[in-house]
Amino acid sequence: MIVNQQTLRGIYVGFNTLFNKALEGVTPLYTEIATVTPSTTESETYAWLGDIPGMREWIGDREIQNISASDYTIKNKDFELTIGIDRNAIEDDKIGLYNPSVQMLGQSAAAHPDDLIFKLLAEGFSEKCYDGQPFFSDAHKVGKKAVSNKTTAKLSMESYIAARAAMMSLTNSKGRALNLIPNVLAVPPALEATARDILVADYINGTKNTMQGTAKPLVIPQLAGHDSKWFLLCTSRPIKPLIWQQRKKPKFVSKTQETDDNVFMKKTFLYGVDSRGNAGFGFWQMAYAGDGTAEA
Repeated sequence: MIVNQQTLRGIYVGFNTLFNKALEGVTPLYTEIATVTPSTTESETYAWLGDIPGMREWIGDREIQNISASDYTIKNKDFELTIGIDRNAIEDDKIGLYNPSVQMLGQSAAAHPDDLIFKLLAEGFSEKCYDGQPFFSDAHKVGKKAVSNKTTAKLSMESYIAARAAMMSLTNSKGRALNLIPNVLAVPPALEATARDILVADYINGTKNTMQGTAKPLVIPQLAGHDSKWFLLCTSRPIKPLIWQQRKKPKFVSKTQETDDNVFMKKTFLYGVDSRGNAGFGFWQMAYAGDGTAEA
C-alpha cells in the first residue's frame, strides 16, 4: 500500500468509526452513583453543597434558605491513551491488525470515569468532601450535632439494616427529615454473594427475607482489593453521592503528517484519545459506608 495523505485519511476515518462504535458500546457503571456535571473552565467550585433544605408550611413571609457557601472545588485533569503504528504495517497492508487496539481505545475511554469514580469512593474514608471532613466520617456537623455516615462493621444483614435506618433517619439543620431512601448497595466482587443474600434471596436460614428488594446490589470490579468495604447509597435524587465533572468528552485524534517528528524520525503514526474531567464528592448525606475492619 502506498502511504500518502489520502491513504492516511482513509485509515483515520475507519479508525474513528471503530473508536466511536466501541465508545458507544460500553455501558459504564459510574452513572449509577454519580451526577454528570458540565465544566467550562479549568475547575468548578460547588458552592451550593451544604445543608439540604426542605419544604415547610407557608405562614407569613417566605423563609429564605441561605445555603452556606462551600469552597469545594474539583479541578479538571487531562487524560490520554495513545498507540503507535509502524509505517511498515501500513505499507504491508497490515493495518487491519490494529482494529482491536483502536476498539480498546474506545472502550477504555468510555470506562475511564468508572475507574476514577470508584477509586474515589473507596478512598472516601480519608479524602475530604465539602465540609472539610472525610466523605465517610463520624464528625459531619448538622447544626450543632456530629453525625456519622460510616461504620467499622462487616457487611451483614444486621449492619445493612443499621445503615439503612441511619440514612433514613437523617435530618437537616432545622430538624426536618431529609427523606433519603437508599437504593443501591455497592460492593467489591468479594462481597457479591453477601449482598445478594441480603437483597435478593427469598429466605435466609428458612426465614422470610424482609429486606429483599430494598436496594439494588451493584458489584464493582474496580473495588477489587477493597474486599471488606461496602457502600449504601441514595441515587434517586437529582444530585447523586458523587460527581463526574466533564470538561471534554473523549475525542479520537491522530498525528500522521510526514513532517511530524514521530513520523519523520521514527516512522511511527500515532492514534489516540484524549479527554478532560475529574471525579468529586457530592452530598455525604446520600452515602453510608462500612470498612469491615471490626472483629467478627
